[in-house]
Amino acid sequence: METQFLHTFITVADHGSMAAAARLLNITPAAVAQQIRTLEREIGATLIARVGRTVSVTEEGSRILQRSRDLLRNVADLRSVANESGVSGELRLGACPTALAGMLPDVLARMVETFPRINVFIKPGYSVDLYRDVETGDLDAAVVLQAPFPLPKTREWQLLREEPLVVLAPRSMAARDPHELLASEPLIRYDRNQWGGRQADDYLRANGIVPRERFELNALNAIAVMVDRGLGVSLVPDWAQPWPEGLDLVRLPLPKPSEPRRIGIVWSRSSVRVRLVTVLLQESRKAMEQTRASAR
Repeated sequence: METQFLHTFITVADHGSMAAAARLLNITPAAVAQQIRTLEREIGATLIARVGRTVSVTEEGSRILQRSRDLLRNVADLRSVANESGVSGELRLGACPTALAGMLPDVLARMVETFPRINVFIKPGYSVDLYRDVETGDLDAAVVLQAPFPLPKTREWQLLREEPLVVLAPRSMAARDPHELLASEPLIRYDRNQWGGRQADDYLRANGIVPRERFELNALNAIAVMVDRGLGVSLVPDWAQPWPEGLDLVRLPLPKPSEPRRIGIVWSRSSVRVRLVTVLLQESRKAMEQTRASAR
């Protein structure tokens, strides 16, 4: 059985369209359809139901979908296991939104330059979900916020960056007291249901600040744009650039101590790709050291 055909089947199942799968795989829709038909003949069951331009996974297809994913991962592992003399294979990596845009590109640039035989699959997501994916083995590692709970002994976590809380305000308010801004101006709240937002909420409560809440969301770049448009101020972690362009904002330090948001890497000790994770950790440390040196 051609493993590429399994990959095509998974892509069609994930995107619900032959045309979308064709674009992602850089082949024609006819080639996608032919590969699915060949796979169905080899397995002896219909895997994809076609209705007009849309497709769906059949009951038989659903039964083998996860096993197909596992099989492709095992095939990718063969490269890592066989090539003990070199670093190669596929690393399955998760990343929370701000890390994906800010920190991770520099790390990946260092990795592929030093170890060109590494392939990286990247899954965006929120930290709580990515921890679960590492726990279940769907991901080898993830760049996430520090968990507010102890990790199992099979998992490790390494700190990469600390981000202190700051008051984000229009530049016209730069001379005002941060606490006064939080108490008097409309607050664009960093979602308190998320780990990072809880730290901002804890600071407000600890200092007796009752804000005038206007919006609440878990999207730091969007919060910055909303502050720039005069919709309010916000209490957020000083997250890594890039930020949206053209904003005229100030980041005011807090007058009282606060718990910073911590971002790091969580990984599984039991992964067969632990050598790839070691490379990720190594290049991440170097990238963070270079960033700190440039900021001095």
